[in-house]
Amino acid sequence: MRGPRAGAKIAEFSLILCALLLFALPSRAAFEVNDPEWQGTSELLEIARAALGKPRVEIVGTLDYGKLEPVDGVLCLHPEVDIDSEEMGAFLAAGGRLALLDDRGRAPSFLARYHIQRVEAPLRPAQVLRGNNNLPIALPVLQEVAGQEQSRHPTMRDVDRIVTNHPTALTHEKLTAVLEIPAIGEPNATLAVTGVIEKRGRVFAMGDPSAVINLMLRYPGNRAFARHLVEYLVDRDEHGDHPGKLYIVTNAFRQRGHYGGAAGPLREVADIASGIRDGFRAADEHGLSATAAVVLAALALAITLVWTLEYALRAYRRYVPRYALGTALTTQGGVAGRAALLGAEATDRALVLAEMRSALAEVLAERLGTDARAGAARLLEQVKTREVLDQRGIRELSDLLTDLDRGIAELGSGKKLRIHAVRVQKLHEKMMEILGEIDQRKLGSA
Repeated sequence: MRGPRAGAKIAEFSLILCALLLFALPSRAAFEVNDPEWQGTSELLEIARAALGKPRVEIVGTLDYGKLEPVDGVLCLHPEVDIDSEEMGAFLAAGGRLALLDDRGRAPSFLARYHIQRVEAPLRPAQVLRGNNNLPIALPVLQEVAGQEQSRHPTMRDVDRIVTNHPTALTHEKLTAVLEIPAIGEPNATLAVTGVIEKRGRVFAMGDPSAVINLMLRYPGNRAFARHLVEYLVDRDEHGDHPGKLYIVTNAFRQRGHYGGAAGPLREVADIASGIRDGFRAADEHGLSATAAVVLAALALAITLVWTLEYALRAYRRYVPRYALGTALTTQGGVAGRAALLGAEATDRALVLAEMRSALAEVLAERLGTDARAGAARLLEQVKTREVLDQRGIRELSDLLTDLDRGIAELGSGKKLRIHAVRVQKLHEKMMEILGEIDQRKLGSA
């Protein structure tokens, strides 16, 4: 009954595993474009479609650099993967534009390429929402030249202030500050910067993706900023006849392709390895995806069904206690047990040769009166004295005794004798042939 019990336990375990995998699916992450809840960015999507037109806005789970054109823009929110600095850098150098909004994600590895570093926001902001220092107010930076105020950055048109939510600040070298958080008793902190890449592209970095989630877009400044940001990424006067597209990526998006075309097989292998690595990292940090959980649950259920059917349809086999089992032939005594032992595959061939040597000596002693314990040389002399074999027979008997004595010598060495079964059979045939010739000579002399 051990088998059915084990099957039942495995079936029970598999069902529990199915339940855990299905009910422990990861919850919807923040910043997802299709999420209408407070932490999603579905309203940002609507703002982008209203400003640019629905055909020009694409939500992608995989950013394909091979499809990007210099007139396009990429809006990246809270990346949970390292942005491919080579491919994205090539896109920016060709004239593309990137807006990277991130506070605690993996943006620093890419921003470091442009000497942008992430730092903590001020502990005592000058302006906050509802007295909460975690909700500081960011103000547009006004650039001045010779005492005259310049126009604001295009993303700051009609923006008086932006309400942030647990932001981080940025430090930079020779980039243009766009937003800053005034502080009390410490320097003001830069929230957003922008820079020109290779005199063509643009990068916009901001330390708070939460500024554009659904909850925060109820504030006029945040909403105006979101609209101007999407327009800034794709609307350019020099490409009026060929407007670009806006690609929106969030969280653990995937990356593939090469800007400007393929880069060879080694790069393709690197892309595959990077995708696998990102998948393992995402599973480690955020658990299994919904698809993976469903697949594993289905697999566990299939194993359960197969196991259950196997035991349900298996014919009952009578269990025989070990004490009632018959004794193996090799462990029995007598001639049958001895023969079974000598014929077993695991038996050392030296034991078989020694057994044949002993049998030959006993037969000669019985038929000729020789000494059964005599060595080969003495035994040959006794056979010669009785004149039962000719010279050829004596030589064959001598060779046979030499081969059989080899088995006795190997038994004491601790090594297993290497001799083919066919050779053993031939030695046995030769022994029977010699004994037959002795019998014939004895009958003839009688």
